[in-house]
Amino acid sequence: MHPGVNSVLTVNQCCLWLCVSSETDDRMRAFAEKVFASETKDEDTREEISLFGVADDCPILNQELAHHVATDDDLERRKKHIIQAQEAFATLLEEKPTYLEVPHFQRVAITGDYAAGVTMDDFELACKGLFRALTIREKYMRLAFQKYPNITSEYLRKVEGEKWKPEDQVLPVFTSPPAQGEDPFNTKTLPPNLGYVARMRDGVISVYKDAAAADKNEALPYPGPDYATFIDDMNFLIALIAQGPTKTYTHRRLKFLTSKFNVHEMLNEMEEMKELKNNPHRDFYNCRKVDTHIHAAACMNQKHLLRFIKKSYRVDADRVVYNAKGKEMTMKELFESLKLHPYDLTVDSLDVHAGRQTFQRFDKFNAKYNPVGASELRDLYLKTENHISGEYFATIIKEVASDLEDARYQYAEPRLSIYGCNPNEWTKLSSWFNKHRVFSPNLKWMIQIPRIYDIFRGRNFVPHFGKMLENIFLPVYQATIDPHSNPELSIFLKHVTGFDSVDDESKHSGHMFSTKSPKPEQWDIAKNPSYTYYIYYMYANIARLNQLRKERGMNTFQFRPHCGEAGAVTHLLACFMTADNISHGLNLKKSPVLQYLYFLAQVPIAMSPLSNNSLFLEYNKNPLLEFHQKGLMVSLSTDDPMQFHYTKEPLMEEYAIAAQVFKLSTCDMCEIARNSVLQSVSLLCGELSLSL
Repeated sequence: MHPGVNSVLTVNQCCLWLCVSSETDDRMRAFAEKVFASETKDEDTREEISLFGVADDCPILNQELAHHVATDDDLERRKKHIIQAQEAFATLLEEKPTYLEVPHFQRVAITGDYAAGVTMDDFELACKGLFRALTIREKYMRLAFQKYPNITSEYLRKVEGEKWKPEDQVLPVFTSPPAQGEDPFNTKTLPPNLGYVARMRDGVISVYKDAAAADKNEALPYPGPDYATFIDDMNFLIALIAQGPTKTYTHRRLKFLTSKFNVHEMLNEMEEMKELKNNPHRDFYNCRKVDTHIHAAACMNQKHLLRFIKKSYRVDADRVVYNAKGKEMTMKELFESLKLHPYDLTVDSLDVHAGRQTFQRFDKFNAKYNPVGASELRDLYLKTENHISGEYFATIIKEVASDLEDARYQYAEPRLSIYGCNPNEWTKLSSWFNKHRVFSPNLKWMIQIPRIYDIFRGRNFVPHFGKMLENIFLPVYQATIDPHSNPELSIFLKHVTGFDSVDDESKHSGHMFSTKSPKPEQWDIAKNPSYTYYIYYMYANIARLNQLRKERGMNTFQFRPHCGEAGAVTHLLACFMTADNISHGLNLKKSPVLQYLYFLAQVPIAMSPLSNNSLFLEYNKNPLLEFHQKGLMVSLSTDDPMQFHYTKEPLMEEYAIAAQVFKLSTCDMCEIARNSVLQSVSLLCGELSLSL
């Protein structure tokens, strides 16, 4: 187990004097707006730590420390702190879990009457803020049936004077894998119709007993987040991440965690190697790994795609496969119109691999989804909706799944897109899934929602942002209420584990989400809403949907957005409140407060260094190793193998390169692999074991 994880116990020490206010006043809201403005204004010119940097040497701080150490009142408070910390440590020794008993590694313990490294006043102020931040995340995780670490909940309850009970834990509900010989597409076991009515109000779907109740706005009591309270909580966190004493304290704690890891490694590296060698039938290769962040449209490598294009041409050259504005074309005619012949294609002429030309150019990266630069080939091979009903795309995915099954110890969670242009997208996608039987025990599915409302509004596809949200969520609510109304969608939803929010984060909207923000039905301009606006309304709909689905005994959905790859630090703040886990998280290095909160709450982060290397951040500057050493729950993922990888096993390629660049030990790699399994708890339902 990572030595830094034990430091979650410092929450007990950090939260001894806490009393938390329930509302954010107008001054805090104004301060939050100033912080947001400074965040977005200088985003492209800041240094890595910029606003959140903390100097190592501070004469004023040293003087304050000397003054407080000499104060009797300060000494008295420190004595109480020592006594309570010792009592907590003694309790832990009595209740020592099994995994701490073997093997007997050398461990580091920090003792003394003043271990915080900051003044007592700053210590109390920082701890109050951190405590409230953790309770805010816990509240929103419980509301949406998303994971929250037991040990953090246990110490939060101690601070509140309560006892944590295992039955208080809230977990997602997932579909159990089909038994041997069972049909995963069986519709005979679907539950009956409830007869409820679902309608959208103020951007969030509400459920009513019948149409009459809907007309009277008498919604059933499925709880969701309170809009005003959410804004208050967000403003509090914005103020917290800019608070000087809290930045100083968390910066020191993060440095301590890194140092603790290095000391642990120095003392126990040989012992870990010995344990690894003595462990029977388990090494890195047969340690389970999950690719928790991969897009279905790029889940194959470029050689696989090229080989499939050539094979399909040999077999189906005379088959009608494309419709160009009403004119049907065979595959041979399509390639002739593009002045191409598959025999002449190479991986270089296919031109789907990202390189130096895509760095800081997300627009050029998106163009790489078009083989040979031809959107016609993308429509034919990488889309679910086309003249052949997405047959080639389904075949490619099933070949990738077959490779994973052959590898046995690798799993993936590919993303499929729902755009929100019209409510029939779900029906078409589920029809594709069922028709081609795109099922594998090594795959679970995610739904990604691109943040491109501005494009849809500009082309008059939707009248306002609320309609886009309705097209995304209303069909899912209806299939939950009456599964027999759309059995194919109901079956597909059994294999979906969560929702993702995707697009270029570096695009600024200039809008700060607040109580003055227009409701989605009123957002009818062609300008895109802010990242936080998207995140809140996606989370609010998912949370209420999960309440309904859990009541029906159906699987619930996690919220797992792309976050922190670029853009403002406030993106990470919004996802700290709402997301079960995130993808990328690079910008955490800019905020020690958020980074420490992500550590304390053990928020899973799927990192893709090869993807970042081609788009936003050079590989040797990637914070993966730094986050791992501090104890954050990081895992490795591929993102887009078609653009970034060369081999048949892109996930192993990701691990291999990280191991070489960061000099990761076998123990490090196995722990990162284990994190990927914990991040993808859905795959633990009968398929994986935690004893990795």
